[in-house]
Amino acid sequence: MYYSRSPKAELEELGAMKAHSPKDLAEHAGSILVMLPDLPQLEPMLTGDESLLAANVELFLMVGSTSSAVRLRELAKKLKEETDGRVQLIDSPVYGGVEGAEAGTLSIMVGGTNGQCARARTILSPCGTVHHLGPLGAGEVAKSCNQMVVAATMLALGETTVLGEESGIAPAKLLEVLGGGYAGFTLLQAKKDMLINDDFTSGGIAAYMLKDLGFASEVAVSTGASPVLLPALLSSYQELVDAGLGNEDLAVVKKFIQQRS
Repeated sequence: MYYSRSPKAELEELGAMKAHSPKDLAEHAGSILVMLPDLPQLEPMLTGDESLLAANVELFLMVGSTSSAVRLRELAKKLKEETDGRVQLIDSPVYGGVEGAEAGTLSIMVGGTNGQCARARTILSPCGTVHHLGPLGAGEVAKSCNQMVVAATMLALGETTVLGEESGIAPAKLLEVLGGGYAGFTLLQAKKDMLINDDFTSGGIAAYMLKDLGFASEVAVSTGASPVLLPALLSSYQELVDAGLGNEDLAVVKKFIQQRS
């Protein structure tokens, strides 16, 4: 069973039923995976007569959103106090992109107790590999680290493609060569065609990366770390969003670099 504001025909063709409300979903499913952009989109589903909490049943909520580890821990504490422990919440953000989701090869980063992780692994294993990173919030910290690497790598790919193209090298040939060396990583293979064809319409939107880097910055502040690259990434992606490119695929970094030239 699933809940969404709009019907998902592809799920229903596989036999899933659409719940009438979050409450209806909670009454039929004790374990719920939440896949929303962030916690502000989840919070309205936790209040009101038709909310998840209105079902008055035990709930195991797996938050697949890329969110703030600090705010997630605050929400878990609040739910535990308000429901006398009836609602358990863990973080389970994923990476692997649309390609990984379709292939069932996502990496799922879980923060919680050993028992909670075992329960999540049983439920989520068809989607990919479940990794227990540590206590509540650890999954979100790991996702923030992943996003830093992706943000830096994607920006480098965009700049590389533009530099090569402006020097008379066809993007397809350049990326083919790069793909045969140390630079031949998964992200290059996933975004190569977009960079070659200037097609930035599919996949995760670039604006979400700015949000995710903000969460990484929170982690840096809370741990007393002093990163060198993170401030530059934040500044670059803020500039990209301000340029009106935030609603396109992350590969739009190529267009961003071109416009800055």
